Amino acid sequence: MTDALVPELLTGVPLPLVLIDHNERLRHLNPPARRMFGDNMEGRHFLAVMRHPDTIDAVIQAFRHGKTVQSRYSRKDHSTETIFRVTCTPVGAQQPHPVLVSFEDMTPLETAGQMRRDFVANVSHELRTPLTAILGFIETLRGPARDDAAARDRFLEIMEREASRMNRLVDDLLSLSRVETEERIRPTELQVLPDLVQSVCHGLRPLADDGNVRLVILPSEDTPMVRGDADQLRQVFTNLIENAIKYGGRNGTVEITYKVIDRDPNLGTRALAVVVSDNGPGIEAIHLHRLTERFYRADSHRSQALGGTGLGLAIVKHILNRHRGRLKVESTVGLGSRFTAILPVQK
Repeated sequence: MTDALVPELLTGVPLPLVLIDHNERLRHLNPPARRMFGDNMEGRHFLAVMRHPDTIDAVIQAFRHGKTVQSRYSRKDHSTETIFRVTCTPVGAQQPHPVLVSFEDMTPLETAGQMRRDFVANVSHELRTPLTAILGFIETLRGPARDDAAARDRFLEIMEREASRMNRLVDDLLSLSRVETEERIRPTELQVLPDLVQSVCHGLRPLADDGNVRLVILPSEDTPMVRGDADQLRQVFTNLIENAIKYGGRNGTVEITYKVIDRDPNLGTRALAVVVSDNGPGIEAIHLHRLTERFYRADSHRSQALGGTGLGLAIVKHILNRHRGRLKVESTVGLGSRFTAILPVQK
């Protein structure tokens, strides 16, 4: 292979590639490597360009032993960090061998791995608390409270509540898994959203009555239809309306309104917005952008006391993503919150 062909071959590879010659100087950088390290780097010693201890050590080992060596290289740009897997491979017949250094972006895999670890840790934490409580009550019922009827009834009631909490968590995890599996499949059936919302409100009426919460559905005329999965859309509005009832506080009002948007700037098309608002205590602005994260709670103690799993809004977000829609959250402390589900309408 002639030296003239080397730059052409390196240019054809999408990964950043740097060829270091036997004098330990940079001979060629392909375009991705130039964007990474800058222009006019040919001829410089690799120590002056790479400046990363692990990468430098890998290059030295490749020169010294004539074997492929791998390492990690991190690059920070403003607020983001990119993680590369660096592979240093001796090439050619010349002694010492030139070394070809490739940089493979591993950031998506690193991020996915961290998300999986966080998810497992969160699920374990959410299950451990009720399980610990149940096991403790079982031990007490077998010992000191064996013949105490009042204590037995009280403990069994708490155990039932904790078991129900675990059951809700498992149901939400399964629901989230199903939604993520179907997220790339767009629904095709036409739905009338006011009818779906009306059926959801009918089912939640007892919960609203228990908290003396007034459910108000404002009239909707000539509401366009949307393409959607009826069961999943019911789940969206069940989560939003149930949250408004629970977190809006007793003796409050939950209002559902409809608005047709001629052209939503985010969806780029005509859309229907369903707004669920309450006049409760509201949510601090610092929490708003994280509300759809799994297991994130603006008020952890209150959420758990009300039976929340921390997955409801994550499920809502994924369902709306499947329907090519979006969720908009607005809140003012002391004045209440507005959760708006925006869905593209049937053209």
